[in-house]
Amino acid sequence: MGLFSSKKKENLDKGLAKTKESVFKKLSRGVVGKTSVDVEVLDNLEEVLITSDVGVDTTLKIIERIETRVSNDKYIGTSELSVMLKEEIAELLQENNSNDLTEVSIPTTKNNVPYVIMVVGVNGVGKTTTIGKLAHQFKKAGKSVYIGAADTFRAAAIDQLEIWAQRVGVPLIKQKMGSDPASVAFDTIESAMKNNADVVLIDTAGRLHNKINLMNELSKVKMVMQKHIPEAPHEVLLVLDGSTGQNAFEQAKQFTKATDVSALALTKLDGTAKGGVVIGISDQFKIPVKYIGIGEGMEDLQVFNRLEFVDSLFS
Repeated sequence: MGLFSSKKKENLDKGLAKTKESVFKKLSRGVVGKTSVDVEVLDNLEEVLITSDVGVDTTLKIIERIETRVSNDKYIGTSELSVMLKEEIAELLQENNSNDLTEVSIPTTKNNVPYVIMVVGVNGVGKTTTIGKLAHQFKKAGKSVYIGAADTFRAAAIDQLEIWAQRVGVPLIKQKMGSDPASVAFDTIESAMKNNADVVLIDTAGRLHNKINLMNELSKVKMVMQKHIPEAPHEVLLVLDGSTGQNAFEQAKQFTKATDVSALALTKLDGTAKGGVVIGISDQFKIPVKYIGIGEGMEDLQVFNRLEFVDSLFS
């Protein structure tokens, strides 16, 4: 495992096993009987990447890069293909600002106000679970955390967050179902500031049926937050279900139109062979992947590290 944290990397390898097995099986079939990377091998590689939900545009970009490398070298054997893939995908992720983080952290804010993260995403993608796991990891890192239950359109959302808040041992600010989400956000930040909290996690309604309403609602939540902290939210985290493949692309498209998404969390990667979606979404939307979910446990929401990720996929 070399440079990587052994336990984290072991969990990552396990979490991405289905995608890795799928990619390598397809890749092996594509190069069987071949000694060099030729047009047929590249065509097969293209099919492997597309069927792994990397996405057409990103796949073509990767193929083009590998074609350039093959044409510049006199001879490249098929055994080197995985190495090239690792290098090109890692570079692509770096270009899209995916840093090699090792643990959760928050930047220093102006005037030492709480760092506010607004969490967005449709219902069912693992948004509530992601908030709970993030709260746990921030608390474990010695940070004081507040959660705001601003998805007031579903009683279940408030109840689920309450369970997570109790489990993690952090305060939850809530109102009754149907309350104004912006009011909940306002109260949460007010309480967090009074108690010198470090981090505020604000849940929002996971609806996409009416983009204009969604945009207006998120804008109002932001505007109300800024009455307390002018630069809030410091981060807008979009949670996507990695197992939905191309549906995750569509959700990213809609939410990036509705609000200024600054970071991504891809969940449920352990139950799918579609882990390639991480690469495609990062590339197409130019938004850094910050967290990936690879299991049900508290520690199974990992800070995304591009080098660990590609090593787990292609080693």
